[in-house]
Amino acid sequence: MALTHLQVCQAITAARGDAIVVCTMTAMNVLDGLGAASPLTLSSVPLMGGALSLGLGLALARPERTVIVLDGDSSLLMELGGLANVAGQQPRGLHHFVFANRVQFNGNHALPLADGGRTDFAGLARAAGYASAQTWSRADEVAPERIAEHLRRPGPSFVQLDVEPSPSRIGPTQPAPETTDARFSRMGDEIRAMRRALGASA
Repeated sequence: MALTHLQVCQAITAARGDAIVVCTMTAMNVLDGLGAASPLTLSSVPLMGGALSLGLGLALARPERTVIVLDGDSSLLMELGGLANVAGQQPRGLHHFVFANRVQFNGNHALPLADGGRTDFAGLARAAGYASAQTWSRADEVAPERIAEHLRRPGPSFVQLDVEPSPSRIGPTQPAPETTDARFSRMGDEIRAMRRALGASA
């Protein structure tokens, strides 16, 4: 049985300590539901595909910090060049987790990915030159103590998380809710909060 987004996000929240977390799409929504707000969490929305680049920048700017990127497979497919950028810089504190649910707009109106679900993301990261690349699909692999141990190892690391897609909430009889202004200002607000938490100038 594949992992769930909730299962993984609960474990990462328990294991993160004072790590910086950059999240996007489903991971962001699940963390919101967990009440896991932190000034060291940055949401890459509406910058779809940008989570890895944001995480790389933070890892290079603050090499003493652990940086966790919670990415999506459809988001990563938009910016595959980011794998080469990470491999070229070799940030030891960067740990890249990709939720591979094989759909786009998970939880809203799930659409199949353009690759037909065939991409081996861990294989791409390995070929690009990440220090390590693995695929996790079992509950014991995402236990908080296992994740904490993983985060102590030097990066850049990559983990493909084989997760079940969430049920769609949008369809012919269920229109999408209106997107609020806060959705678009959120990333800027969180960047300012993170700068204050890290002691950087506003």
